[in-house]
Amino acid sequence: HCLAVRAVCQREIDCDRGNGFSWKITLLRNYWKSKVKQEWLSGKYSNIPSQFSLPEKSMYPMDVDTWGEILEAELER
Repeated sequence: HCLAVRAVCQREIDCDRGNGFSWKITLLRNYWKSKVKQEWLSGKYSNIPSQFSLPEKSMYPMDVDTWGEILEAELER
């Protein structure tokens, strides 16, 4: 599971591990973020008509670098 999460959230996983978090804590801290981030990166939310069309779990607290990755992916589509 940790490697699957790291495939999407490499920077976040490496930072947590570098700060001394165990793999278990690192996974708990990043699991849902990786799911939401992967959906955004895959384009699942690219053509929504309004914010009311977003599923409840489409948002998760993310830092500016993560949103930058998502916006870069959108620009490349």
